[in-house]
Amino acid sequence: QKMPPSLPATINIREPRWDQSTFQGRAKHFFMVTDPRNLLLSGATLEEARRVVEDYRAGTVHPGLTEDQLWRAKYIYDSAFHPDTGEKMILVGRMSAQVPMNMTITGCMLTFYRTTPAVLFWQWVNQSFNAIVNYTNRSGDAPITPSQLGTAYVSATTGAVVTALGLKSLTKHLPAIIGRYVPFAAVAAANCINIPLMRQRELKLGIPVTDENGNRLGESTAAAQKAIFQVVVSRIGMAAPAMAIPPVIMNMLEKRAFLKRYPFLNAPLQVSLVGLCLVFATPLCCALFPQKSSMPVSSLEPEVQDQIQKKDPWLETVYFNKGL
Repeated sequence: QKMPPSLPATINIREPRWDQSTFQGRAKHFFMVTDPRNLLLSGATLEEARRVVEDYRAGTVHPGLTEDQLWRAKYIYDSAFHPDTGEKMILVGRMSAQVPMNMTITGCMLTFYRTTPAVLFWQWVNQSFNAIVNYTNRSGDAPITPSQLGTAYVSATTGAVVTALGLKSLTKHLPAIIGRYVPFAAVAAANCINIPLMRQRELKLGIPVTDENGNRLGESTAAAQKAIFQVVVSRIGMAAPAMAIPPVIMNMLEKRAFLKRYPFLNAPLQVSLVGLCLVFATPLCCALFPQKSSMPVSSLEPEVQDQIQKKDPWLETVYFNKGL
């Protein structure tokens, strides 16, 4: 006799588990998405999660599967496989790699900021990592061409290096603590260049806007501008605590005898402090804005407004995916 399925086949695992209209719900979602422990999962575990998710979406419920196990499989699947193409993503480009990779790179940027070669090297490493992340998490609707990727990479790296070297020369005669904030200014400048360039196709052609039920209504460049602005703010917000708090602590510690006696501990200590900040800053800043963002129809371009009014004259709000 066939066992009845333990779960109904009606749970919507295409959407996050928690209410995304609240900051708390978004934060819980992104703490799961950015969990670095997902990087340690074996290939067999990832494939099993993929099988559970794909079978469930197709209407097949594995016997004995509980709701918690289903959501766990969904988040494991989401952490490793591209949402549009279904391909397994490059390890260092996954959202779960953000904390360990960024803590290492940011910690080194903050430690080795005194010499020009070190500034050049670590800003280059940071932008190379950003290029991998942006390529890995590209949208299936708007694929990034190699030329766009190259332009964004070169422009962001140049912007970061020019900002870092320019500010470094300006802060020579200022207190040492000011010089420690040069890497943050460079990273903020690079984000303002990198993200719009990486998503230039969206700025030219627009991104899909939908009604509340996900019915596509057209493409809007105004929605693209809002989406990219929100992502830039989130990325700068992610970097801010990790690049603002450790310099103050390290400035105090370097005046003590302990670090003077053991200078080799400088870099590990800096990386650890940055990691502690990033564990919280990464998911909390991803959660600043809903993934499914919204804007009034009246704020869209006139031609898109006309298009929407023909389909639904009473519609006041449209929704769009802001990206990460």
